[in-house]
Amino acid sequence: MGGVPVSLPALVKAMRIQEKARGAGFDWENKAQVWEKVEEELEEFKSEYQLKEEQAINQEKATAEFGDLLFSLINFARFIDINPEEALEKTNLKFIKRFKYLEQEAGKTGKSLAQMTLAEMDVYWEQAKKEF
Repeated sequence: MGGVPVSLPALVKAMRIQEKARGAGFDWENKAQVWEKVEEELEEFKSEYQLKEEQAINQEKATAEFGDLLFSLINFARFIDINPEEALEKTNLKFIKRFKYLEQEAGKTGKSLAQMTLAEMDVYWEQAKKEF
């Protein structure tokens, strides 16, 4: 793993680590195998956070499992030639557009988002999804 700068942002570093592993021959044979790993990591994460409401979540374990899930999703993206950094940025921009639409539509009713129910906001959110 030499040559992967420790100063890289975690998402980019994960991409580089996985590229290096692939270069060394440590890689999956097909995308179905990679997706199975994503599903496995999702189940492990769910087992850490889906505790009874009154039970506290073990933040350390949940964080570790979330990291594993995210790492496996980044690996799947690499495997199917999607740049996860670009994909996330596009999603960020899409969310911002939708949220601004939600704020505008709420303003037309004379309400702030804080005054609206989630069901009311969801109506506008669904409209925004059709727009953006």
